[in-house]
Amino acid sequence: MKYTISTIATLAVLGSAQSALAQTEIEFWHAFTGRLGELVAEQVDTFNASQDEFVVVQSHKGNYSETLNAGIAAFRAGEQPHILMVFEVGTATMMAAQGAIRPVFEVMGDGFDQSKYIGSVKGYYTSTDGNMLSLPYNSSTPVLWVNRDMLSEAGIDPDTDLSTWEQVGEVLDQLAAAGVECPMTTAWQSWIHLENFSAYHDVPFATQENGFAGADTELAFNSPAQVAHISAMGKWAEEGKFIYAGRRNEGGANFRAGECALFTESSAGYAGINAEAEFEFEVRPLPYWTAVADDPQNTIIGGASLWVMEGHEAEEYAGVAAFMDFLSSPEIQAKWHQDTGYLPITTEAGELTRAQGFYEANPGTDIAVIQMTAKEPTANSKGLRLGSFDQIRGIIDEELEAVWSGDKDAQAALDSAVERGNALLRRFEQASR
Repeated sequence: MKYTISTIATLAVLGSAQSALAQTEIEFWHAFTGRLGELVAEQVDTFNASQDEFVVVQSHKGNYSETLNAGIAAFRAGEQPHILMVFEVGTATMMAAQGAIRPVFEVMGDGFDQSKYIGSVKGYYTSTDGNMLSLPYNSSTPVLWVNRDMLSEAGIDPDTDLSTWEQVGEVLDQLAAAGVECPMTTAWQSWIHLENFSAYHDVPFATQENGFAGADTELAFNSPAQVAHISAMGKWAEEGKFIYAGRRNEGGANFRAGECALFTESSAGYAGINAEAEFEFEVRPLPYWTAVADDPQNTIIGGASLWVMEGHEAEEYAGVAAFMDFLSSPEIQAKWHQDTGYLPITTEAGELTRAQGFYEANPGTDIAVIQMTAKEPTANSKGLRLGSFDQIRGIIDEELEAVWSGDKDAQAALDSAVERGNALLRRFEQASR
């Protein structure tokens, strides 16, 4: 039989189609847009090109809350994805969703080495018997971002020590005196200024080891330490030294545009800041109050993990395991860490990043790792595992906004947030029994 050019072309198309049909499709729902969305797509494309047995299809489903809600709705409709990105405050909700999730350690099967994952990162997503329930994917921790050019223009040494909030307060005074309209702003106010503040100063955010020891936990972030910090920030807001931009990361746009001198944000702000900032910037450790602690403990992670949903076929779970193994590989993890500022989830990835000279070439990019791993976590600093925490964060945001606007003092606002949040915890506890 003779093959014409058109016949060969037809056979090639048919062969390609058959190959595509033979691939097992894996759905991956996530919450990333912008530069982070591009990097997720790059990872997926790299995995798909590396083998021909599986094809991962990634889809953006909105912000963190919207993605979680989309996953819940899809499961109820029997249309759930294989992999769902869930932010860390949804961990307790996912753990309580019996029959909806398949633990990662089960998906990965025999030979899965959980010891290679960094303890302070995986601990958030690990059961009491030490097994990983979800894969830490984009784990970050808060740091202080500094616009060095703005400090210099205000007559402040850009190398000035900003390791304590007392020192930050002095610099805010100087910035305001120099006419700077946005001395400091923040992202994720509850995560940074209450949740991480509590861990960093080794004071409880909630009882029962912040929820790890039992669902009968109660909120405790209205203690003197947290009240003093929120009071100080409320005073800075009143004096125009702290500019509140929004509940999520609205302040990031202000900082990247060069409008604010100091910015408390996730270490993962690196991707956007590095891509957009037209000024000299620097990352510093999150400040602490010497009036509360002699030295800081450790910060806790934010970001999200990847949960595997129930209701799929065995060959599809094989594809999920292959993709998660790919994401955990030292080379992929090191690149993700370096591109985004998210923490490496394995020791090997951190060691590879150092060996590649990234930290030396980009001073400060290892601060988040050091902040998380320098000390063994305590009962107060290993993270939070609270039911209905997304809704509780909404309550906290509302009460903090009342402080920034001058409508409430810190004690009244935090007392109210605790009372309202505890009511949600009791409902969650009842529903989980």
